[in-house]
Amino acid sequence: MPRPNAAQLAYGSATVVFSTVALLLLSRTTTPLGIMVISAAGLLLGLLVTVTMPVHRAAPAPVPPLPRNDEIRVPAARVGAGADTRIGSNS
Repeated sequence: MPRPNAAQLAYGSATVVFSTVALLLLSRTTTPLGIMVISAAGLLLGLLVTVTMPVHRAAPAPVPPLPRNDEIRVPAARVGAGADTRIGSNS
């Protein structure tokens, strides 16, 4: 697994802090066990955000060029049957 970049760490840390504070305020728990459970949930949520956040790449990967056909094709002249007899045949 690649190492997380700065943006992933920042979003994950912010998620841990805000989700833990929000859960503590909403649950109104005062017991040490409740606080530990909510803190662990906040950490897991922050880890999930950090790992699932898409990685931003600085430059797109280069696309290999398509193979080219450098040969120039010229269509052959079409000659119909009896073409030589029609030219200049004024009988």
